[in-house]
Amino acid sequence: MTLPDQTLGCSDQTPSALNQTSALNQTGALNQTSALGKTRFPVPGGELAALTAGPPDGAPVLLVPGYTGAKEDFAPILPALAEAGFRATAIDQRGQYESPGWGDPDAYTVAALAADVLAVAALLGAPADGGPAGGGQADGGPAGGAPVHLLGHSFGGLVARGAALADPSAFASLVLMGSGPGALDGGRRARMDQLRPVAGQGMAVIYAAMQAYDERDPDYAPPPPERAAYLRIRFLASDPAGLFGMGQALTTEPDRTDELARTGLRALVLCGANDDAWPLPAQEDMARRLSGRFVVVPDAAHSPARENPAPTARALVEFWRATPA
Repeated sequence: MTLPDQTLGCSDQTPSALNQTSALNQTGALNQTSALGKTRFPVPGGELAALTAGPPDGAPVLLVPGYTGAKEDFAPILPALAEAGFRATAIDQRGQYESPGWGDPDAYTVAALAADVLAVAALLGAPADGGPAGGGQADGGPAGGAPVHLLGHSFGGLVARGAALADPSAFASLVLMGSGPGALDGGRRARMDQLRPVAGQGMAVIYAAMQAYDERDPDYAPPPPERAAYLRIRFLASDPAGLFGMGQALTTEPDRTDELARTGLRALVLCGANDDAWPLPAQEDMARRLSGRFVVVPDAAHSPARENPAPTARALVEFWRATPA
């Protein structure tokens, strides 16, 4: 069983050149959430918590966070997406932060998580009769609804890809942000392996071990106190079974890029210039194989939506405007 790593889905360790910018964006993201809508979406077996922003008749956008991530990871870009006319929804995946857990690691496969994404996308799609768009707590997804712009960050990119492969017609486009063609490898995988001795000792023990591991890195930049407190709260609130199940999926997912390319879905691969999860050449090659765009966000690492939100939002808006829903 693979032990999860707090920073795989949403890295809070940034290169020293990014420290000042990241600190400002980390605290700002928490303050911004109070201005965003909050709702819950029913999915088979439970419900998912979400943040929302944008006009009810805007083209729907669905954002899926990474491993140990949460909907708040997208908070810095939601106002800009709303201002551009998009109806943006960021979710906690099952077992993450404010979404209830399923309690079984086997319930956290890519296929199971992708089914949740498809269920939310059905609720977000505009009804076939042209009425107002769907939303949380709906009775069911509209048949023949408009396709949704889908974005997945890190492990969320693997989940989003799984949803797109399961039903390409549900989506107008796919953005893979700081994600890769298959299983995670390299330094972040090594960190997970080195934390295995504390597996099974409880969430608080795992979190403390990860903090201690981070602090041994000479380039570690601790988040501001407000964000540090939030990160601990959301980690401890998450389902332990989800951490183990998603960790297993993250380290075993095959390369399905060629399958995705055959769907013809328009794709954007976007990453931070200092991303330390999947190598940038691998992400660029994935974009090439998808015949998609490749955008590198400056002054950002693994979480460009949080670390440098303005150019991230601009790149997304430009891509989505060129790909009508």
